[in-house]
Amino acid sequence: MNRIPVVTKNLLAINVVMFLAALVAAQKGFDLDNLLALHFFKSEEFHPYQLVTYMFMHGGFSHLFFNMFALFMFGRTLEYVWGPKRFLIFYVVAGVGAGLVQEAVGAMRYFSLVEGIDADMLALVFSEGAAALQEGKNFVLPQLAELNLVLNSQTVGASGAVYAILLGFGMLFPNERMFIFPLPFPIKAKFFVIGYALIELYLGTVGTPDGVAHFAHLGGMLFGLVLILLWRKKGEIGGPYV
Repeated sequence: MNRIPVVTKNLLAINVVMFLAALVAAQKGFDLDNLLALHFFKSEEFHPYQLVTYMFMHGGFSHLFFNMFALFMFGRTLEYVWGPKRFLIFYVVAGVGAGLVQEAVGAMRYFSLVEGIDADMLALVFSEGAAALQEGKNFVLPQLAELNLVLNSQTVGASGAVYAILLGFGMLFPNERMFIFPLPFPIKAKFFVIGYALIELYLGTVGTPDGVAHFAHLGGMLFGLVLILLWRKKGEIGGPYV
């Protein structure tokens, strides 16, 4: 297992290339992130293809590094076990599923917010909200500010697919012991995955404005779980390797 399998290797390469392309494009005055990131479906910047392209864009080097590190560490194992075709399907479906969950959560927030906003203020958010965020500003009224973030924020990153990979590893090798910084002792993979899921659920529910799409992470895990259970029911993959 020293060699990186083909799908994992190509996913690593594509993510790095797209990160560098975005940096070069920015120097040329072109916002590639804005074109390929996932926008809220009621935004004028939304396009259906973004449900795929967003997972190859990242918000900074550390965002890219940790996602690619997890893909390298755990993705190659899943690809060796499942084969390249099944692993690629798993990765893409989980990533798209994460985006769909992010859109659904955004829709629930959007429709709950617009109920208390009159038509003129709503039109103002649509016409001036995106430009305000680009300048590092937002509306003073909390309800308008939150609505503006829902409408005009972008989602980028492979995290949804990566969280599905973590789930898959935990389900295939539940008793595999892992050393996770900063814990001074090893932890079984199944507890690692459960802990991560609970943390994401808590952070997403609390709604702390940390700029992280916690429900997208959970969405990736959910779609990954459905795929694994479906494949197991059909007898196409085996159970846990303990």
